[in-house]
Amino acid sequence: MSDANRKLCLTLLAAPSVEEKLLDVLLDAVGEEVFTSVPTFSHGTSHGRFSNVEQVLGRSAAVQVQILVSEEEMNDLLRRLSEEFRGTGLRYWASALAAEGEIE
Repeated sequence: MSDANRKLCLTLLAAPSVEEKLLDVLLDAVGEEVFTSVPTFSHGTSHGRFSNVEQVLGRSAAVQVQILVSEEEMNDLLRRLSEEFRGTGLRYWASALAAEGEIE
């Protein structure tokens, strides 16, 4: 597979308060692509974003979304997300995908 067609696993980490908006944007942006979302906790987040309880626990509630995209799709999506989610603390990272498929 050439680098242009290489797929990445894009992981997004967002506050629960923006979860529904994020999922709506992704449904609009990626069309038929399958993606997953799960409730999770983040650790090591800037203490300025933690509530008092979260500061004591050392974790904050979050939603994690993973989606498989090409590098071009990822860049387009990140541009859109940076416009629509500025100031929300949305975090992301991407990893090269070793394999993908569907067992039929």
